[in-house]
Amino acid sequence: MEWLNGMIVLPWWGYVLVVLTLTHITIASVTIFLHRHQAHRALDLHPLMSHFFRFWLWLTTAQITKEWAAIHRKHHAKCETIEDPHSPQILGIKKVFWQGWELYRAEAANLETLQKYGHGTPDDFLERNLYSRYASWGPTLMAVIDVLLFGVNGIWIWAIQMLWIPVTAAGIINGFAHYWGYRNFETEDASTNLMPWGILIGGEELHNNHHTFGTSAKLSYKWFEFDIGWLYIRTMAILGLAKIRKVAPKLKMAGIRPELDEHVVQAIIANRYAIAAHYARTLKQTVAAEIEHLSVTAALPSMNFDITKRMKLWLKQDAKDTSASDKIHLELILAQSKVLDQVYQMRQELTRIWERSTLNRHELILQLQDWCVRAENSGIQSLRDFSLRLRAVA
Repeated sequence: MEWLNGMIVLPWWGYVLVVLTLTHITIASVTIFLHRHQAHRALDLHPLMSHFFRFWLWLTTAQITKEWAAIHRKHHAKCETIEDPHSPQILGIKKVFWQGWELYRAEAANLETLQKYGHGTPDDFLERNLYSRYASWGPTLMAVIDVLLFGVNGIWIWAIQMLWIPVTAAGIINGFAHYWGYRNFETEDASTNLMPWGILIGGEELHNNHHTFGTSAKLSYKWFEFDIGWLYIRTMAILGLAKIRKVAPKLKMAGIRPELDEHVVQAIIANRYAIAAHYARTLKQTVAAEIEHLSVTAALPSMNFDITKRMKLWLKQDAKDTSASDKIHLELILAQSKVLDQVYQMRQELTRIWERSTLNRHELILQLQDWCVRAENSGIQSLRDFSLRLRAVA
């Protein structure tokens, strides 16, 4: 009966480590190969690494690269709309969490999705004659390997391997990461960062950062955030096994310019989400002081939420992303304060500047220069400080 123990006998914690290691390799394969390399082309992989990831995903998930990349690209293109394959904002969090894998399989059967969004994925001999044609053979082979190595324990090890991606990727990331968490950037979708340390799901926990900078190979953005997938990518790059193509832009500061130029405008447009977040932070104290003043004078309408926090959110957002119900509250508040109204309207003017694609570079420079002059002459110190920071963008 010793054969029931398999070729490798471990203490209970040893089996736990085996499961964590095997599932983590799968997660790394998904985030590095399927997500950042195939779907977004944020990095190039050496053929050795590319084929390893494809083989491992065939063994542990039966995922077909073209299907995964196409569905994910469609998710970005149609995010939070009725055409989004897995939006909890449309379908509900329970459905996406518990039936995420079924939603994936249903969309994978949509030939239009594959044709429109599946371009540039592998189409070589192995893909056509093994990985795509016999996708189910991979998990079957993995089951045999697990049982041979670990005996009866290999059954539950294999079961966890098979559930890992449907639960973590299809359920948690596609579900909770569009429903609950914190947001560094007020993107047009509902994406969130589940936690600042992307370890268990390979960095995918930093989902709001990803939706803000979709083609970035690095998912962490703030100093306290950690993306273990990025650590692996950097390591592979050092070893010559990967080439990083793009990461999220970062604002750099230089001396304050009396006159703006096209490089400043380009930097501001590229970093518009970060600038919007900085605007809200810079004006936070001004907003809080004005709201406190209004509450003392009893001029502020009664609201069932923290007005200061909500104003910070509204200052991050473009007007089109503010809900209809929030707009009603916002208009009531702005009507009571010239300061809040000016701060809010100046913020929306920034949106109109970086979204005016019909203007040429010279016109954009003039628009931004005029905005800075008015901000610095507004009499609001924090608005002036923000404008001077804009002038210092490198």
